[in-house]
Amino acid sequence: MIYKILDYNLHNPYNNQLFLLIIILQMLDIFLTPIRAFRMRYIPLLLIYFAYGSSVFVGIAQQFWVKEALDMTAADLAELGIWLTVPWTVKMIFGSMVDSINIFGSNRKSYVYIGAALITISSLLMIAVVGDYPIVEDYSKKTIYIFASVIAVIGFVMQDVVADTMTTEVYDKNQSEEEIHHELATIQVLARLSLGLAIFLTGWIGGEIADIYKDEREIVFMIALFVPVLSIIGVGLVRLNDVKISPINKHVLYGGMAFAVFIIVMGYNDIAYSQEIVFVISLFVILYLLNDLINDLDPKTIRHIKMAMIIIFVYRAMPSVGAGLSWWQIDVLGFDESFFAKLSAIGGGIALAGMWFSAKFIIKRDIAEVLIFLTIIGTLLSMPIVAMYYDIHTMLGFDARTVALVDTAIASPFDYIAQVLMLTLVAIYAPEGKKGTWFALMASLMNIALTAGGLFTKYLNQVFVVSREVVTEGVITTAQNYSELGSLLWVVIITGFVVPIVTIIKYNPSKA
Repeated sequence: MIYKILDYNLHNPYNNQLFLLIIILQMLDIFLTPIRAFRMRYIPLLLIYFAYGSSVFVGIAQQFWVKEALDMTAADLAELGIWLTVPWTVKMIFGSMVDSINIFGSNRKSYVYIGAALITISSLLMIAVVGDYPIVEDYSKKTIYIFASVIAVIGFVMQDVVADTMTTEVYDKNQSEEEIHHELATIQVLARLSLGLAIFLTGWIGGEIADIYKDEREIVFMIALFVPVLSIIGVGLVRLNDVKISPINKHVLYGGMAFAVFIIVMGYNDIAYSQEIVFVISLFVILYLLNDLINDLDPKTIRHIKMAMIIIFVYRAMPSVGAGLSWWQIDVLGFDESFFAKLSAIGGGIALAGMWFSAKFIIKRDIAEVLIFLTIIGTLLSMPIVAMYYDIHTMLGFDARTVALVDTAIASPFDYIAQVLMLTLVAIYAPEGKKGTWFALMASLMNIALTAGGLFTKYLNQVFVVSREVVTEGVITTAQNYSELGSLLWVVIITGFVVPIVTIIKYNPSKA
């Protein structure tokens, strides 16, 4: 039938115009979908997500400062990244508290305020250490940086748990069950749009400011104090549906606290293979708690969720190249703060547009199909970086910055799709009275996957050693060496293609 219509249109100019008009109207409908779905009651909640996305404001300034001021290898930074995922792994503690424990008369807003306070303290510490203030001169820069990073992550985790929980509490209760499910999915998409908009705007602006104040980087961290202010304004204005306080889930809360203490002891005492031990035990604990939480769902739903968890876990557990790639881009390709800001703006902006235009269809896609597509696209879009490493762009007459800009522009729309699909599934099946715990446990599992990816990244950087030049008191203590970067790139790309594809084919949830 469609071929007859197309053939008829090709031989009728009037109908060609009508056909074009229909396409334009359809595109306009897609564009207007998020706008039509928007409700004023969403604004405060979306502001909290915007604050979370604004954490990238200091990213470029921090990246250059760490490279210049801290003597940390790529493997060291990968290892730090693993520890920084730990607070996300124990989100079930905060989720259980949000469900069951009032602080200052609230089990929602007070946690956002506490998170904002932690983020503020972290920013003040970074201002002091980056600006070489006398108040921190007796302490190691590396120690202060790590401590500030940890408490900032804890602050964002607390706010994220509350925000995710509140996405199930701002909908209109006077609807059918199907309409409520649709609105829950809509809120998840709008939340990611808000997050993406923040990453686009603040990543770009923060990078440009970092370029302006490259000799006074503490100013960037001073300006970043707007981030906790945004979340405070948002939570102060939000209006939620009435929610009953649930009894404390002792297994989750006390077990999670004991687990957190165990992690702290392991990290503080620098025990051999502490990260690997924490990873294995974390995975076991989360799977046990998650299995206990979903026992009251029907078997078909449980099987579908478990198979989806397997493929998304593997997808998110793939290793990355690590800090060595950005060091090479800075030292060899000559990328500066301003150019990284442009990359951030282009990547964030196009990702936001991609999410916007896919909002109407994204929740209807099969998870396995989407992840196979993303894996293939991600692999193909890694090739330009490899080509630049082997200087192929120069032989073809292309500038490195042009290649990087085009590659970033093409790759960026695919960044958030899997996360939105997963969060939609989580929101729909969130058990009444356990929503905070449910979101936290599911998110914890996904963050354990990131920990696995961080471990693989650390191992690869220990095998393929990449180093930038480090100068201490005028003496070169570490020589620049990017000779292993090519091998590292190939291993990461091949692993990131083969392992997810095999897993997705084997555990496709639609076959359940």
